[in-house]
Amino acid sequence: MIDSGKRILVNFKKRWQLLEILSIILFASGPAFLIYMLTSDLTIGCFVFIGFFVALILIKKPWRLTLEKVSSYIDQKFNEVEYSTALLLKPVDELSNMAMLQRYKISEVLNENIKKIKPLVNLKMALIVMLIFGFLSFLSHQFSLNTLFKNSTNKIENQQGITFQPLDSAKVKVTPPALKSQKLSIYHPSYTKLAKTVTSDMNIKALEGSKLVWEVQFDAQIQEVSIEILENTYPMVEVDNEYSKQITLTETGFYNFKFKDMDGASYVSDLYAIEVLEDESPLLEVQGLQQFTSFEVSQKKVLNFNVEFSDDYGVEDTYIIATVTKGEGESVKFREERLTFDDKLILGTKKQVLSKKIDLDQMKMEPGDELYFYMVAIDSKKPKANISRTETYFAVIKDTLTNQFAVEGTMGADLMPAYFRSQRQLIIDTEKLIAAQKKMSKEKFNTTSNELGYDQKALRLKYGEFMGDETVGGSENSEEIIDDGVATNSDLLKDYTHDHDSDNEHNLVDHDHDHDHKEDEGKEEDPLESYLHNHDDPEESTLFTATLKSKLRGALDEMWNAELYLRLYTPEKSLAYQYRALSLIQEIKNSARIYVHRIGFDPPPIKEDKRLTGTIDKVNNYSKLQDIAQPEAFPFIKKAIERLERLIANSAALSSEDRDLLVKAGNELSLLAIQEPGKYLSTLQELKWISERSETSKVQLEKLQRQLLAVIPKPKPKPRKTNASLSEINELLLQELEFNDGSN
Repeated sequence: MIDSGKRILVNFKKRWQLLEILSIILFASGPAFLIYMLTSDLTIGCFVFIGFFVALILIKKPWRLTLEKVSSYIDQKFNEVEYSTALLLKPVDELSNMAMLQRYKISEVLNENIKKIKPLVNLKMALIVMLIFGFLSFLSHQFSLNTLFKNSTNKIENQQGITFQPLDSAKVKVTPPALKSQKLSIYHPSYTKLAKTVTSDMNIKALEGSKLVWEVQFDAQIQEVSIEILENTYPMVEVDNEYSKQITLTETGFYNFKFKDMDGASYVSDLYAIEVLEDESPLLEVQGLQQFTSFEVSQKKVLNFNVEFSDDYGVEDTYIIATVTKGEGESVKFREERLTFDDKLILGTKKQVLSKKIDLDQMKMEPGDELYFYMVAIDSKKPKANISRTETYFAVIKDTLTNQFAVEGTMGADLMPAYFRSQRQLIIDTEKLIAAQKKMSKEKFNTTSNELGYDQKALRLKYGEFMGDETVGGSENSEEIIDDGVATNSDLLKDYTHDHDSDNEHNLVDHDHDHDHKEDEGKEEDPLESYLHNHDDPEESTLFTATLKSKLRGALDEMWNAELYLRLYTPEKSLAYQYRALSLIQEIKNSARIYVHRIGFDPPPIKEDKRLTGTIDKVNNYSKLQDIAQPEAFPFIKKAIERLERLIANSAALSSEDRDLLVKAGNELSLLAIQEPGKYLSTLQELKWISERSETSKVQLEKLQRQLLAVIPKPKPKPRKTNASLSEINELLLQELEFNDGSN
């Protein structure tokens, strides 16, 4: 227990030193990571980290932390120790009894509270500094700032030398010239903002449109050097005993070097691959938008969505192509617009999210109009940019008044009247009147409301004609309005209410009922009367069935009430009845219909004398034979195999035609070698050497033939049944074999 207090201080000191070293690591990691992102050089980043780490270690010197400093720090930060922590460091024999008790007390207090005391290390500051440098590193990567800090050329990646073999060993009299230096420079297209790459590796993998510059130098004088790419030969230009050639990268393939020394001996190098990388098209991802969106007329017709654009070398332009369609059938009209996004595009950015708000009202769209639009992104590729677009999105404003042709039951006629749109127009005019009430005088407001009431009555009377009613409502004299907009009739509601309680209507109803009872006294009740649509009855003589008639009657009742409140100059109360009338009209329009247009295939009439007889003697089967010519696979390789067979059998030498055939076979083989170089590259190399050499042995030709045979894929087996005729001798032989098998 005596040493426990000192042990607590020792552990606290170690924790303090450990946190100090951790803070130094965090401080040094931030700048090192930023330098690595700017230079893309791990070695430089490590040197920066080591430099900062050593500098901070020398500044803070965590090894100089002593127990006395720890004790003093605890006395200042923790009052419960009563400035007596130093007693834990003194020898026991130098302490008095009171000091021993105090030391014991301090040990107990520290043992319980030492974890609450934090060392004097600003770990939060170190973490913040590291995060700031990390954010700066992210910005440098996002905006390609690393190209500003990179060297003008990348470092040489590979030191593999070019190897040459003589085409005619008989002409080689002395030691052939050796390659002194080799260098390949790749100038990437300017829009990529990538620095030039310099390497000694002759295998090329670069973006389409890059400029390639080869530079080779020999230790002795030679006549000429050339580069052979597929079937093309490009001579290299000599400048100060260094041969160079520049071409623009356009296609994938293989190439090799070829030179001739001063004695006339030719040498050819190994094959090297050229892989052309295509610039990827921009990617677009639409967020927060459905493929199809529809709006009611009363809704807020706004589309809000985001689009994330990304490209490997930056997006140059973005826009939206929107097409608005109005009308239908032959009268449809199109209007195309080019819309921009609400956010500004940062040119050359590799990834950005742009937002867009499309207000259909601002685009002057009306009920029934449709909007088709898609987003387009263009990257910075030169001279011809890559263009990507999204799929088409749709937005429609529902038109509840569109009257589509339909077949009512079995009647091929369109009975819906053309003035079904009038109720919607009345609603629109009523809403405009309510909105403009504060800006209008009372006299004009009342007059306009009364005129809308008259229009409502005219519409109601038109619908009444479809109910079989000759007149619906009061006399026309009741519509006369004096200048102040007040009806001359003393009873304002008499001519505009649907009042079934009036005396005249009671008398008419009673009279009709009495008359009907008198006529029906001597008649028996017809059991089918309730199921028949009797057109002899004026009440049933309508263009609609009973269900539709009840709905139309309900719509007329709603029109009565709508007209009433318009006449009373309270259009806001009339709106509810107008909307209910419109809803009933729509139900009438859409109920009990078969939506089949009378277009398309019209079958011929059925012949009843031939129907269900089962005779099919005049029914002919349809059959068609067609030979689909498949392109022959590897025609030149097959011809080369056949030609090699003749050369091997006759021990003949290669002619110029044979060499041309081998070159064409090599071009076919190069397509496979690009995909699987490990499998076909050696065969392509052998084929190249044999086509270039003046003399070849039989063993080399046989080896090449075997390699070419392995290239051609084996045909898939196609089993089929064949009919073979047996002769009499063969049948006797089979019978004899069966007899012998049975006897054994």
